[in-house]
Amino acid sequence: MKRPIVITISLLLAAALCAAGTVAYLTFLRPADHPPADACATPATGPRVVAAGASMTQGSLGADWVASLRASFPTYEFVNAGNNGDTTADLLNRVDTDIVACRPAAVTLLIGTNDVRNGVPLDEYRANLRAIVDRVKGGTGARVALMSLPPLGEDLNAPINRTLTGYNAAIRDLAARTGSDYLALHERMADILRHGTRTPYGFSFPLAFAVAAQHYLLSRTWDEIARAGGRELLVDHVHLTDRGGALVTELAGGWLTGIMGT
Repeated sequence: MKRPIVITISLLLAAALCAAGTVAYLTFLRPADHPPADACATPATGPRVVAAGASMTQGSLGADWVASLRASFPTYEFVNAGNNGDTTADLLNRVDTDIVACRPAAVTLLIGTNDVRNGVPLDEYRANLRAIVDRVKGGTGARVALMSLPPLGEDLNAPINRTLTGYNAAIRDLAARTGSDYLALHERMADILRHGTRTPYGFSFPLAFAVAAQHYLLSRTWDEIARAGGRELLVDHVHLTDRGGALVTELAGGWLTGIMGT
């Protein structure tokens, strides 16, 4: 009797490890769809738009709004230059290879959530973001849009969101100073989150993994997962639900329509 039990347990453990490895790869390790390394080495197939940022742009944990834009603008080429965990310092280190080298017609920047979470000083954040924008504008003829940062957790009065206010003010100011366009993502989300009781910030990597497992193994939508946790726009207090992603798609799509005339 013991041997069948041992075999069964071993198979169950192997299956669990395989499932965990699959979730980890799909969520944290796989590259973005149509990343700069693939896109920038070839001529553009249409007006090229680079979406640069961190995990909210990469779209493997939470809604993939870049893919939604790709579906909405089939004659454009969208390069996903999102990279999990990036700060402004990380994006600055790869701005030449992942943005400038792509020769884009338009660039969206959604970067800074990890700066806030990691306690990067506001002056350092502002300087890094300015250097990114200056490098993009100096190295390309692209139009640039800076997006304000979504809340962290859905309680707008939480301490971390009071800290976030300064970073969003820096983004808005920098857009004005550099002649970039400003996309009011935080403001759109805040209009929704002001109504009703909201959950405070409580992100953790175990929660992110659990959320991803429900999506990739159980085929639950990001909205369904968030609702089960009492959230609406942020599936794990940081990354976007389907509804949250739709707000980004709408803002970025409206901007592209306005500047490209299509």
